[in-house]
Amino acid sequence: MTHSTHPAGQPSPLESRKSASLTGRVRVPGDKSISHRALILGALAVGETRISGLLEGEDVLNTAKAMRALGAQVERTGDFAWTVHGVGVAGFAQPAAALDFGNSGTGCRLVMGAVAGCPIQATFDGDASLRSRPMRRIVDPLELMGARVTDCRDGGRLPLTLAGARDPLPILYRTPVASAQIKSAVLLAGLSAPGVTTVIEQEASRDHTELMLSHFGAQIVTEAEGVHGRKISLTGQPELTGAPVVVPADPSSAAFPIVAALIVPGSDIVLTEVMTNPLRTGLFKTLREMGGSIEESEVRGDAGEPMAQFRVRASQLKGVEVPPERAPSMIDEYLVLAVAAAFAEGTTRMRGLKELRVKESDRLEATAAMLRVNGVAVEIDGDDLIVEGRGHVPGGGLVATHMDHRIAMSALVMGLAADQPVTIDDTGFIATSFPDFIPMMRRLGAEFG
Repeated sequence: MTHSTHPAGQPSPLESRKSASLTGRVRVPGDKSISHRALILGALAVGETRISGLLEGEDVLNTAKAMRALGAQVERTGDFAWTVHGVGVAGFAQPAAALDFGNSGTGCRLVMGAVAGCPIQATFDGDASLRSRPMRRIVDPLELMGARVTDCRDGGRLPLTLAGARDPLPILYRTPVASAQIKSAVLLAGLSAPGVTTVIEQEASRDHTELMLSHFGAQIVTEAEGVHGRKISLTGQPELTGAPVVVPADPSSAAFPIVAALIVPGSDIVLTEVMTNPLRTGLFKTLREMGGSIEESEVRGDAGEPMAQFRVRASQLKGVEVPPERAPSMIDEYLVLAVAAAFAEGTTRMRGLKELRVKESDRLEATAAMLRVNGVAVEIDGDDLIVEGRGHVPGGGLVATHMDHRIAMSALVMGLAADQPVTIDDTGFIATSFPDFIPMMRRLGAEFG
């Protein structure tokens, strides 16, 4: 499967040019992590779940299709408004065909967890990029709980057939890396198991699953473990009840207009309802340390998730050191942070980025290549990315996006303030997470040609 804006699947390149100041007020799309989880937990709950602000990108729509295939009723009732009538915990039905998750690792891995606790068999598949990504670290704990992989490609890769447990076992599991996907898969499987399922993390990962499980009525307790860790205990076989969810605007999507406004002189923009969950705001913290003007107001909460309005103004940025323990709270944002670092004065060192090597592409290498081809001095030292900021970027490069939406958007942001235009080889994959990115940036004043 390819995702491209061209009907024939041809790449669609785009050039980004030096722009006048960006101004205006926008709401970036709903958070992808929350959107996936609202659909999945709505499907595992009894009764109706109304979701507003759902991200209608391909990744999330594939999760919605999978929930339908597993027996839930999922309907779009308006713009970004959806209702789900769930089947109850362990109530999924055997799907008639393979579940195709396209480019979405999150949707695929979370649904594996949910299916692992049901006495059914399902085949998981996706596009070429998702088929290349490792699934073993998700299925290892699920097999301890009684699920079985009956068929897969080498290294536990997709297409993968999973037989859920008839009698799921609660386990205590220490995650090998800080990963919200591993933790969430174990907790979702644990819903069907009697007794308490416990996940211990050395470093806290995003806690959206825990907050939303609680919102739907699960009994879940989170405690500190060690210096940066967490211990999460879920009581199995709860009655989850449908609940309304307002999906906050995605901080990972907000990252792109925020960095654009900081680096394009004279810019002043407002972003509404941006999620401010502290496990997701590493980028905002880092940009403020660099001297970025980002003001929060109108703080409120929904479904356990805090959100706020952001006002962002063009700023003189300076290089900083980003500590490794911040990585889990901003793992998807390092690409666009590297762009901000290129426009800053001085060296920015981002430490401990090994997780970037197993994303949609090897994002560490791809980020360095994106900067180099546009005249920025950059080096990779072990798992650290070091960017030498000179206050401006020469530009003029053609960036290979490697079918990765975040590289595409980061490079387009860079071109808005670079001396010469920046071109990307393909915009097709932007639709997986931020379908409205190009028109929204144009509304703020971005020059794309």
